[in-house]
Amino acid sequence: MKIITGGAGFIGSAICWKLNQLGFTDILIVDEDTKGTKQNNLSGLKYTDYIDKLDLLKQIEKGAINYGVDAVYHMGACSSTTENNMEYLMENNVEYSKSLGKWCLNKNAKYIYASSGATYGDGGFGFSDDTELIPRLKPLNKYGLSKQLFDLWVLENKYDSKFTGLKYFNVFGPNENHKGDMRSMVNKAYTQIKETGRLKLFRSLKPEFKDGEQQRDFVYVKDAVDMTLFFDPADKTGGGKTGIYNIGSGTASSWLQAANAVFAAMGVKPEIEFIDMPENIMNQYQYYSKAEMEKLISAGYNKPCMMLEDSIKDYVQEYIMTEKYLTV
Repeated sequence: MKIITGGAGFIGSAICWKLNQLGFTDILIVDEDTKGTKQNNLSGLKYTDYIDKLDLLKQIEKGAINYGVDAVYHMGACSSTTENNMEYLMENNVEYSKSLGKWCLNKNAKYIYASSGATYGDGGFGFSDDTELIPRLKPLNKYGLSKQLFDLWVLENKYDSKFTGLKYFNVFGPNENHKGDMRSMVNKAYTQIKETGRLKLFRSLKPEFKDGEQQRDFVYVKDAVDMTLFFDPADKTGGGKTGIYNIGSGTASSWLQAANAVFAAMGVKPEIEFIDMPENIMNQYQYYSKAEMEKLISAGYNKPCMMLEDSIKDYVQEYIMTEKYLTV
């Protein structure tokens, strides 16, 4: 069996979808959906059971999980980049992750967990996933700090020889509708354009970046889960690999490039307005990110990512406009 925490969420449900495509259906979905907003993400997928995230910990503490587990995909976390309650973030993103990781060690199950590109902060130390550089990183927000603290715990205990940590960059794609304000720029742009015929983007506060020329590493969720499943124990090349890796496209694209791709996919003439950035995110805003992908490629992964324009077209036309979710 494979366990996916955050399995009803964005990347978690996409992992379930990809596992289904590969023939795996013996999957335990672990999540928390008190608002009932994630149900559609699982409606077209195959899995064995679903339990609440706290029930999983209780079962672990009682030693009640007596079935074989070969891999745990730990995607569950508070993923809000504007969350300021550090106690809450420590409990959800650090302590829960430690408990699950220790259990995987005891059960000899592969532990594949979600770190984040947010750990790189403003990029002052680059975007390399070299483990010797990771302790120097300075995240810009508390969410990124919580992910950094868990990476450091893994490295301090030399668990990177047992675990696989994945630093996801700006992932977008189907099954993210439940994320509210944390939805991708592509998803929110579609909604804005459909409702108003235009799109608002933040002005740049740095002279080296013109308005709309701020750059991010946007990666399509289908590409992100292909990279993730490369580390599944069943994969002949990546199954035995461990360590901390970037999950991105390896390309920095501007907000304008992404925005124009959304307009093109919708068949709408681009009309963009630049607005002031809210004060509460000014000091937490990443102006540039670009995942260095050499480490993943050296591990044997060789599938190219979709071009940004092609992936946005696929997402907008095949999922958003048709109101479809990932299904098998």
